Amino acid sequence: MKSFPAAVLFVLASLTIISSAPAADRPNIVFFLVDDMGWMDGTPYGSQYYETPNMQRLAEQSMRFTDAYALPLCSPTRASILSGQYSSRHRVTSASGHQPAAPPDASPYPDKAPRDKQFLYANSQNYLDPDLPSLAKVLKQAGYTTGHFGKWHLGLSQQHWPDKHGFDVAFHAQPSPGPPSYFSPYGVQPDGKPSGRNHVGTITDGPDGEYITDRLTDEALKFVDANKDCPFYLNFWHYGVHGPWGHKEAYTAEFSKKTDPRGQQRNPIMASMLKSVDESLGRLINRLEQHSLADNTLFIFYSDNGGNVHSRTFDDQKIANVKEGHPQFAAIQDWRKWAGGEPPTNNAPLREGKGRIYEGGQRVPLMIRWPGRVPAGSTSNAVVGPIDMYPTILEAAGIQQPENHIVDGESLLPVLKQTSSLKREAYFTWFPHLIPAVSVRHGDWKLIRRFEPHRDYPDVLELYNLKEDIGETKNLADQRPELVQQLNALIDQFEKQTNALAPKPNPAYAAAATVHSQDPTEGLVARSCHLVKTDGAIRVVGNGRLPFLGTARVRLNGPLKLTLVARSESGGTAGIHWKTTGQDDFPETGQSVNYQLPAGNSWQEVTVDLPIKGNPQIIRLYLPAEKSPVELRSIRFRNDRNQEQQWSFAEVTQ
Repeated sequence: MKSFPAAVLFVLASLTIISSAPAADRPNIVFFLVDDMGWMDGTPYGSQYYETPNMQRLAEQSMRFTDAYALPLCSPTRASILSGQYSSRHRVTSASGHQPAAPPDASPYPDKAPRDKQFLYANSQNYLDPDLPSLAKVLKQAGYTTGHFGKWHLGLSQQHWPDKHGFDVAFHAQPSPGPPSYFSPYGVQPDGKPSGRNHVGTITDGPDGEYITDRLTDEALKFVDANKDCPFYLNFWHYGVHGPWGHKEAYTAEFSKKTDPRGQQRNPIMASMLKSVDESLGRLINRLEQHSLADNTLFIFYSDNGGNVHSRTFDDQKIANVKEGHPQFAAIQDWRKWAGGEPPTNNAPLREGKGRIYEGGQRVPLMIRWPGRVPAGSTSNAVVGPIDMYPTILEAAGIQQPENHIVDGESLLPVLKQTSSLKREAYFTWFPHLIPAVSVRHGDWKLIRRFEPHRDYPDVLELYNLKEDIGETKNLADQRPELVQQLNALIDQFEKQTNALAPKPNPAYAAAATVHSQDPTEGLVARSCHLVKTDGAIRVVGNGRLPFLGTARVRLNGPLKLTLVARSESGGTAGIHWKTTGQDDFPETGQSVNYQLPAGNSWQEVTVDLPIKGNPQIIRLYLPAEKSPVELRSIRFRNDRNQEQQWSFAEVTQ
């Protein structure tokens, strides 16, 4: 495709923005986005602990999607909403929008990575490219008044703020993984200048103690009031229920007395914050009805990623290390008082949560209301995501998509109107961070492909039937190799089509295969024996029953092959015993293998197959050293992908 300068590209795009609908017939558009709200975090999706009557009210007027996805972190989802593109295409792949932008000529890849990492992963772009014809720009060109209220997190510097993406009005703060404070003063002066080192943006302080969820709602309602007679796009992106978890204690106290009949959700702080968000939703719906705007408003309720199940899980040691006077001290004490050691939420029956590619990290609530077009109280199991919001909104507004701008999403109007289904074959999630992986959803099936084994997630390929196993408990990859091959091919095609920045080999990784240090036994722990350096070897001298060398350094996905170069005058039978990630103890059966070391003064190469399933946490190499010492020249573990961990003692001197 011919390459155009960015400025020319947008001009070309803007010339093709054609609306086939008269201004009076164009729907208003409200995009109500909640931060960190999980799939189960509301009554429409089954929560019996949180109280969200306005969400339930909206569900009864909307189409509720059961299989809606976001990215596992917020910024990629937000960028996909405004661009209609997969994160692998727009390059905002992590929640780094509060960090400075890299120079334009900087390589997207880091210069180096730890030696135990097989690949170099491309950095996320820290801003949404302002040259893209964003959703707000296209709507504005077509005559809409556009306003953004709340969290942005798509660019730190002013050149990347909402007004550079087509918003006429913007009320936001930066940096904004969460707000500087949930209570006024928020950290900026009335003139918009920062009053604190890290607080910049356009949010102004209100009365002391004002709650930011309420203040954002006030500002959004003013926008509706001011534009009730013309088509508007209200981008209402709440900070709740993200950290720093500011909450109204009166609400929290009431929820602290409540018990979840499901026995899953029990955090009163999260319940309090969701109640405030729900009240905001109710106020906005009421205002639309007061102005007789509800029937001509496309209303989208969505979340930017799955529920947070990992933050604020303090143990006694962590708490002890935070002393009074530390900025986190009061927050920790507040959380401990109300929530104890509970994380923000619980996504059961979904697996895990925010920051993970499992369903708990990316399946989210989505409800869309458009009276007269979308059947009230309806449900859809269509697999949809943030890439679909852009084409859906434009088609609803009667606006053609810009030329020369690739849109990966598909309009949901046929699904919403129940006239047809989506045409795409599969839906993808590109997430090369934290536990780097890519996934594909194809019908009821989901394949996760990791770029390399991880200590806690040893299987590189995970296949789940979500209709039968929504909790992703049974990996069927070994049982359905043909389906794995088919879905892998779809991922390959997706990466190619979206110009995904694939991981590059880490030049330092080869050095990780062999332990290089002044101590050649680094990573080995001797038990019931001691080690003596000799010329070109290590002598293992037994001083107790069942001597062994233990190690937690073998970070390879099994099965493995162990090769020893050893000798012993008496020889004998010994064994290898292991426990895998997640096991507290060494099993008595099923995870050990015996081997024979021949007696004699000659060096022997002994090879042992280890049927390890997953990733070993600790391996114990027992040696027949009770009768006479065993000398070792090398120890090598290797898997079927030729990845290895080796100790070489050939150059050891006394």
